[in-house]
Amino acid sequence: MSKSIVIVFHSGYGHTRRVAEAVAEGSRGALLAIDAEGNLPEGGWEQLAAADAIVFGTPTYMGNVSWQFKKFADQSSKVWAAQGWKDKLGAAFTNSASVAGDKQTTLYTMFTLAQQHGMVWVGTGMMPSNAKEAQRDDVNYLSSFAGLATATPSNASTDEMVPGDMRTALLFGQRVRQAAERLA
Repeated sequence: MSKSIVIVFHSGYGHTRRVAEAVAEGSRGALLAIDAEGNLPEGGWEQLAAADAIVFGTPTYMGNVSWQFKKFADQSSKVWAAQGWKDKLGAAFTNSASVAGDKQTTLYTMFTLAQQHGMVWVGTGMMPSNAKEAQRDDVNYLSSFAGLATATPSNASTDEMVPGDMRTALLFGQRVRQAAERLA
């Protein structure tokens, strides 16, 4: 049974958008961009209401979600009051320039948002690439489990993103799709 997956995200410089596109490819989900003013496009809230799974995405700025994503999260309180996302699948990803960069705080912020909404969380489910033979281009090199974490050097273009991170994003999208189908 086909499940509707929406990837709702904010991207400041295009890198988080590239990750969102890879997650969308893996999940066969639809992209829903939060604009520079923190708003969804026309019909965005309805698209989220119809989704079986919602994947949240934001860059990590100053150790947390972007203000644009936070505005979106705060605006979701109307949905929360109606329990509109209760029992939907939730998942998240973030990108920042630093390998660590306090991305876990960003992921936990999105996890908390999902839990407040009563969503069922999907982590990466991927083994880490943490042996001494590991290379930066390996899948889940950043060893994130709560959600997808990617890192792009601050002076890298969107075309220079780490291929291993992009493969990890694709696999993460596939995991969300498989979880949605199992719960069908």
